[in-house]
Amino acid sequence: MKAKILIIDDEEGIRFTFTKFLSAQDYDVTTAQDFNSAIACVSESDFDVIFADIILGGKSGLDVLREIKKRKISSPVIMITGYPNIDTASEAIRVGAFDYIPKPIEKNTLFHAIDVALQHKLVIDEKEKYRSNLEAIFRSVKDAIITVDKDLVVLEINNAAKSICGLTRDVIGNEFNSIASTCSKKCIESLTETISSKQTVELNNLECQFNNRTGQIVTLTTSPLLDRHGIFSGAIMVINDETRITVLERELNERKQFHKIIGQSEKMQEVYSLIELLTDVETTVQITGESGTGKELVAEALHYKGNRSHNNMVKVNCSALSENLLESELFGHVKGSFTGAIRDKIGRFEIADGGTIFLDEIADISPKIQVELLRVLQDKELERVGDSVTLKVDVRVVTATNQDLAEKVKLGEFREDLYYRLNVMRVELPPLRERREDIPLLVDFFIKKFNQKFGKEIASISSDVQEVFMNYNWPGNIRELEHSLEHAFILCRLTTITMDHLPSELKTLNLKDTISYNDGKIDDPQVIIEALEKAAWNKTKAAALLGISRRSIYRKIKEYNIEMSKD
Repeated sequence: MKAKILIIDDEEGIRFTFTKFLSAQDYDVTTAQDFNSAIACVSESDFDVIFADIILGGKSGLDVLREIKKRKISSPVIMITGYPNIDTASEAIRVGAFDYIPKPIEKNTLFHAIDVALQHKLVIDEKEKYRSNLEAIFRSVKDAIITVDKDLVVLEINNAAKSICGLTRDVIGNEFNSIASTCSKKCIESLTETISSKQTVELNNLECQFNNRTGQIVTLTTSPLLDRHGIFSGAIMVINDETRITVLERELNERKQFHKIIGQSEKMQEVYSLIELLTDVETTVQITGESGTGKELVAEALHYKGNRSHNNMVKVNCSALSENLLESELFGHVKGSFTGAIRDKIGRFEIADGGTIFLDEIADISPKIQVELLRVLQDKELERVGDSVTLKVDVRVVTATNQDLAEKVKLGEFREDLYYRLNVMRVELPPLRERREDIPLLVDFFIKKFNQKFGKEIASISSDVQEVFMNYNWPGNIRELEHSLEHAFILCRLTTITMDHLPSELKTLNLKDTISYNDGKIDDPQVIIEALEKAAWNKTKAAALLGISRRSIYRKIKEYNIEMSKD
């Protein structure tokens, strides 16, 4: 392609002479007679070399040069004048002229100036191409990239820094300390260390809190910035946003352990989803399930995963207290309201104001407590024992029971209106025998827990123990599994738990008998009698065969009036 040359001169003769000389050498020549026509030319087309006369009508060639530089046009500009002097030459070079030649211009001088300028233009174009490619890469990279000099002044920043750090190119020229004043300043510390040591610094799983953002996890790397001569000139920081990956990993882990609940079975996934749904829903929740299934852990998850987590969670075991003591514990009392009330007492509902109260074994509360609890649920108010002052409370009520509340309502032992108040939403926890695939996960969890507690290094359980664990009906559920492993840890002096370390009821367990009663159908008195006979009327072993708790088998024996025959 022909080199394109622009001649800017107010003398028609000069323009004609330049055009004649250069066209003869196959250059593509354009001419302009003044400032305005010159600017119009550079606006419409690109030129390889520009010649501009210092003296123009109205404005000077230096004005043209300044406008060209202002527009960041890379064409080399050669100034020409008929009245050369040191001041104009130095001013032209200062403004950015490539060269300066006096009139009259000889042919050889003209072509030599053009050859040198074209070579310079070729170098400039190559650099521009290289710079453009780098800028395209710089812009397209999804990681935030920020470069600073040795004084932490921002030199360059890419588009990704806006979404990750909240920074735009407006910060270029400012000290990085001043623009990152609201974050944890780990990035500043890393940049400072790199500038000081001239070594790469990497920080993983850093929670970026720029402008009080939370939950954004990044990996941050700062490296020395070197020029083409290898001279240190600052640092470059690359920030990779790993929030999505971290969230996915967290969700994967959480689905094996949600809050403090262990389990990855399908039934537990349903429980986790329901808990997530209920965490911020202002309604009562009833947690049902056999003893030892983890009802208290579900209550904790409902509280600590929700928007009430910054306030108190108060737990009350309703079956452990008499009616009077429970009334005082729940609602408080004033001094002298009963014998032994030597001072005012704040009740659990008041302590839990703004938070959550967990009422375990709710089925065992008396009719009087049922009435008072119903008032709190309906009107969100209570009175301390012996006081007439009404107190307002904002408490979320979560209850738990291993009994059939609906059956107790039918029997007249539990208020129907209270039942419906408590049973707005229900979380049903499956017994361990219905989620056996979670047993290995629970075993690993308890092994880690007891290794830390007892200072041991037990690594696993034997295959025989594994078989027993997987086939035993666990009437005490997770609590029984935990206690069995704790028993084994105390006895075990090796790195593997064997049958010898298990509690007696597990060591003597007949797996055939256990499996045959695995369906858990205990409504037939004959089934209970058969289990008792197989266990030689040992009620604990019989309960284990049936997959129910010892408390449940005693209740069934009483319900069906079962007695051991004289034979």
